[in-house]
Amino acid sequence: MALFARLRLQFLHLRHHINFSTSPLSSKCKTRAALSLLKSETNPEKILEICRSAYLTPYAHIDRITFSVAIDKLAKSNNFSYIDDLLTDLRTSRPDLRTVRFAAHSIILYGQAGMIDQAIRLFKEYHEKNQNDVVLTSGSVKLLNALLFSCILAKKYDEVERVFVDFSKRYKIEPNLETFNTVIQSFCESGSSSSCYSVLNEMDMKGVKPNETTFGHLFAGFYREEKYEDVGTVSKMIEEDYGISAGIGVYNIRIHSLCKLKRAREAKVLLEECLSKGIKPNGVTYSHLILGFCMEGDLEEAKRLFKSMENRGCQPPYSCYATLVYFLGKAGDFESAYRVCKESMSKKMMPNFSTMKILVQGLASSGEVDKAKELIGEVKERFSKNTELWNEVEAGLPQ
Repeated sequence: MALFARLRLQFLHLRHHINFSTSPLSSKCKTRAALSLLKSETNPEKILEICRSAYLTPYAHIDRITFSVAIDKLAKSNNFSYIDDLLTDLRTSRPDLRTVRFAAHSIILYGQAGMIDQAIRLFKEYHEKNQNDVVLTSGSVKLLNALLFSCILAKKYDEVERVFVDFSKRYKIEPNLETFNTVIQSFCESGSSSSCYSVLNEMDMKGVKPNETTFGHLFAGFYREEKYEDVGTVSKMIEEDYGISAGIGVYNIRIHSLCKLKRAREAKVLLEECLSKGIKPNGVTYSHLILGFCMEGDLEEAKRLFKSMENRGCQPPYSCYATLVYFLGKAGDFESAYRVCKESMSKKMMPNFSTMKILVQGLASSGEVDKAKELIGEVKERFSKNTELWNEVEAGLPQ
């Protein structure tokens, strides 16, 4: 009851700030209150109480986030027994969670915590004991996919192959597209991208057609290993063998991969290829490219990309603004950084404190004290966070 009261007080605080009516405590608002409490809570027993009081489910996105935050905090503090207690208790005490879906979500949460033995134990329980009165007439591919992804989260890549081969056979589970994509993701993340060709062959034999996600993993893996010949092979394969027209999601993965390798010029060629094919780039595309050119020190090209993005009607996301303000400020181009920052703030997107501090102090050191103070005043007026820190920064500016 004490925790429910805390949730209600937290909800009332949230309602005051977001102008809710005096309606009863809704499920979503209860979860928001729980999430807010979890962020500052360190006591493992209270973390469990918060999760139980909020009556979380795996069906709502915000509930899944709250579960993830709780598991992450417990894992980082090495309170692994509390994780097992929480997930086991929820599965056994709440009839609405005696489902394959919650079992799958629990398996993933175990993987997030690195508790693969518990994830495997739960998978086997559902197949061998029909746990919680859930009868599986055949092996559950949903649980298999969850277990494979759980192994990836825990970076137990060898287990992915073992689980895929052994468990699908033992429990007579027919792999689906998600299964194969997860196995391919594992090979690509573990530096064994070439092994994916055998997975593609098995997919062909079983009549499972790859999709953009499949090829996105392949591109990311081969770029990571700098196997450019294989990149070319996959580029031909995607259209010639499977008749798939790569969309912006696949191009974004390729562009991001090249930018991480400091090959932003080649990444920009892919942007031009998108435009020539009538594929519309989005904010993610430009974010990768702008960061890529900034990392390589070509701030002029980064600024041109930012301008062309706006000219094409693509709304810059927060990451574009934050990246440009940071790198322009570090390079001493405070006037350009100031203009980008002002535009960002006009859209209620403010770079973080350390980035803003670089800009403010840079403006002051270059004789633009008024602009520096103007920015600080606007920040303190519109964003209450870090007010005391900004007061210290302002006190240190030239008079």
